[in-house]
Amino acid sequence: MAVKGKATYLSIVLPVYNEEENINLQYNRIVESVTPLKKSFEIVFVDDGSIDRSFEYLAALAKKDKRVKIVRFRRNFGQTAAMAAGIDYSSGHVIVFMDSDLQNEPDDIASLLSKIEEGYDVVSGWRYHRKDKLLSRKIPSRIANKIISKVTGVSLHDLGCSLKAYRSDVLKKVKLYGEMHRFIPIHASWVGAKIIEIPVGHHPRKFGQSKYGIKRTFKVMLDLMTVKFLSSFSTKPIYLYGGVGLFMFFLALACGVSTIAMKYMSGYNMTGNPFLLLTVMFFILGVVMILMGIQSEILIRIYHEAQNVRPYHVRGLVNIKETKNQFGI
Repeated sequence: MAVKGKATYLSIVLPVYNEEENINLQYNRIVESVTPLKKSFEIVFVDDGSIDRSFEYLAALAKKDKRVKIVRFRRNFGQTAAMAAGIDYSSGHVIVFMDSDLQNEPDDIASLLSKIEEGYDVVSGWRYHRKDKLLSRKIPSRIANKIISKVTGVSLHDLGCSLKAYRSDVLKKVKLYGEMHRFIPIHASWVGAKIIEIPVGHHPRKFGQSKYGIKRTFKVMLDLMTVKFLSSFSTKPIYLYGGVGLFMFFLALACGVSTIAMKYMSGYNMTGNPFLLLTVMFFILGVVMILMGIQSEILIRIYHEAQNVRPYHVRGLVNIKETKNQFGI
């Protein structure tokens, strides 16, 4: 835990990047929604290298309310890194993520917590009445969510919704890198988390500029390939590369037999036969794939035994005391 002392029940984590117009309004709405729940809570803002006055407003809030914690990055590392830092520096039994742009509804936190108390490990928000543009945001999101659910086997309508609640003991086992924040429920499912999805409110953005666009859909598809590989072959990559390698050997054998058959049955010259070239090419590819599989097995073992690197660099902390053993170092 990042903070010693009385245990905190709820940590609300909000990545922030150039949201100066929304910060005070977001803070007030969270406090108004969470205070009646009679739960101890903290609000962890992760300033992801903002270049406006966001940190200034955050620092003012933290000065008057010690429940406000700030993790300030040296530069913009992206939403995944910001959420990873939120996990690292939060101290709550339950961790809730939400956006800092006022589009998520803080009143829904109560519904998320009620499902956690029913025994679920992950409660994912579903923006059933999403207030975004149809062609550039809603339709690509629906298509992407259906594909992701089919490929990963984790059936959720809205993986892109930031409003989610997690038991911290499950979430702190998840390691986030690259742009994998949207796949956190899938990562959690790998460690046996019990997941449920509930409808939540959604509002159109009033201030500031959206950090997302249509190009994010293509990034999601590329990330999905990584997730599928990690879920199916992260501990046994030789099965993937070796399987492809054996298939290449089979093609090489088929082409080689065809070359010999054409020589003795039709008198076709072997040196001018394209099947001979295919035989050599497929054989070489098979060898390369097998060697890549072996190399991947070695890298996977190094990864699992020595991985202890955070995907961000902290410039400063406010109302947070970092302990020496927080990150296992």
